[in-house]
Amino acid sequence: MYKIELSNSGDIATLIADDQSTVRYHALWLRDNAQDEHTRAPNNGQRLIALQDIPSDVSIARAEVVGDTLMVLFKPENKHVEYDIQWLLNHRYDTSFSQSVGWTSAAVETWDSHLSQALPTADFETIKENKIALLKWLSNVRQFGFAKLTDGPIEPEALFQVVNLFGHVRQTNYGRHFEVRTEVNPSNLAYTGLGLQAHTDNPYRDPVPTLQILYCLENSASGGENMVVDGFKVAQRLRDENPEWFTVLSKYCAKFEYAGETGVCLRSRKPMIELAPDGELVAVRFNNRSTAAITDVPFDDMVCYYDAYRRFGEIIDDPGMEVSFKLSPGDSFIVDNTRVLHARKGYSGEGKRWLQGCYADKDGLYSKLEALDSVSAEAASP
Repeated sequence: MYKIELSNSGDIATLIADDQSTVRYHALWLRDNAQDEHTRAPNNGQRLIALQDIPSDVSIARAEVVGDTLMVLFKPENKHVEYDIQWLLNHRYDTSFSQSVGWTSAAVETWDSHLSQALPTADFETIKENKIALLKWLSNVRQFGFAKLTDGPIEPEALFQVVNLFGHVRQTNYGRHFEVRTEVNPSNLAYTGLGLQAHTDNPYRDPVPTLQILYCLENSASGGENMVVDGFKVAQRLRDENPEWFTVLSKYCAKFEYAGETGVCLRSRKPMIELAPDGELVAVRFNNRSTAAITDVPFDDMVCYYDAYRRFGEIIDDPGMEVSFKLSPGDSFIVDNTRVLHARKGYSGEGKRWLQGCYADKDGLYSKLEALDSVSAEAASP
């Protein structure tokens, strides 16, 4: 149970629990987050008013807790608003913000090679038919930044069926999808049998495709195992080893470019380690094949930058950071292209190896995840 206490001016409301713990809210914040039908559209939750429509001197004239509801009277509007107390607790901001630089959200779990013992994997037909299984698989993508699927249909463009589970294909200059197999005079190293260093795809785009799906149709060649590396774990390891190196890779922009096709010239300028203003680790970009001349680092910091860049690559290449697996026909995997680097070991010219790939975006996946989670929560409610 909770009780409510107001400041003398009514500009702060404090929820007080039975154990005397407290959570404070500003009157302006409460008014801005009112859930009534005059403030937010009932069908989609979007605001119907602008901040300028709320009096700058808004305060709370009266407040009381009735059961699980906080009832508030705002002045000078003389407006009554009700708040679900659990909603208020879920959206509390009266907390400590002493996060270390490079922190990640509670939904993210960083990993290294030990994850090989418990790969996030699901059966294609199961998640296609079972929403709870799909919810778990999508949650794994958010948690680990990648997940596998097994036993899908062995037919060209089957990867679109994977994307249809949560969102839409993002088309690029490569088309709606691209082929990954040996070619004569390839336009991209991905189309050879050479091994590839772990990398994020398309850092030369702004914004980058945030998801990549790779789907196996044939794989009788020797070698060619796929590998994934958690870029967030790599960045945090670099930070712990040498904070200055972490700082220069997050402070200065690298440049990336691709001009391998007639009429195509893609360029982007972003840091290899991207942080939000509050220090949250947002993205990593690493692709030695697409890195252009780095010119946005001051002369006095360039040696330090290259030292950091070298060490970043060494950590990425550390076998203790990688998870590897070989795909069978009908298997696929998805990676968060803003976080997880992927690679391929070299394979011989004997046998066949044919994968198809495409891009999508996280907003669709997260939207599907939240929608399924809400339905699951409602179904579990008594």
